Amino acid sequence: MAEEDTEAGTAVREYRTEELAEAAGIPVRTLRFYRERKLLPPPRREGRIAWYDDHHLARLRTIAALLERGHTLGGIAELTAAFESGRDVGQLGELLGIGWSEETPVRLSPEALADYFEGEVTPENLAASLDLGYLATDGDAIVHVSRRLLDVSSALVREGVPLAAVLETGRRVREHADAMAALFTELITNHIGEDAVARLRPLAKSVVEAELTMAMDRLRAPSRDQQDQRDQTPSS
Repeated sequence: MAEEDTEAGTAVREYRTEELAEAAGIPVRTLRFYRERKLLPPPRREGRIAWYDDHHLARLRTIAALLERGHTLGGIAELTAAFESGRDVGQLGELLGIGWSEETPVRLSPEALADYFEGEVTPENLAASLDLGYLATDGDAIVHVSRRLLDVSSALVREGVPLAAVLETGRRVREHADAMAALFTELITNHIGEDAVARLRPLAKSVVEAELTMAMDRLRAPSRDQQDQRDQTPSS
């Protein structure tokens, strides 16, 4: 592993092939296969030595996260090409598997992402975001899959909630959301038909929003026992 000084005076970490594969948690043969499929940009050459940097490592982590979400290598290659050609974020959303979603993907620079979450953009939080599928990275380009999630997460962090806690909550919410989506999809499919799922999705959203609002009201309201105790306590 080596560090190269840039014109700005900052050091860039560089990896040999074996070091990059180890950092990404993949075999060297897999790394070479990704190179052959043009899923990775070419390394810097110094004689016969190939030097990779953190952009290559970020790309490998993105590939791993997308494979875990069910994307094929062919689809990931399309996503990579989209990044490199600056394709519209709406088309990127289709490649990320949210083509019919109401969510709007957002293309960000690393600096813009850091501005959203000042002091919270750590390697651990980036890895968690990639694992959740919130972020896809490719060199200097970053796409967040949902403008709404990005804005809400940033607002919670500004209010004092650590980003790691926000991401863990998002992971837990994902589990319940998947269960609710399956419930409504089954309900609509069984009684109306699969073609009606997209059309009736707003009704499912309204039920979930109403139930969540009432559940939070119940949590905020004092319990009957607590209210009875207060009513029985003589005022001074």
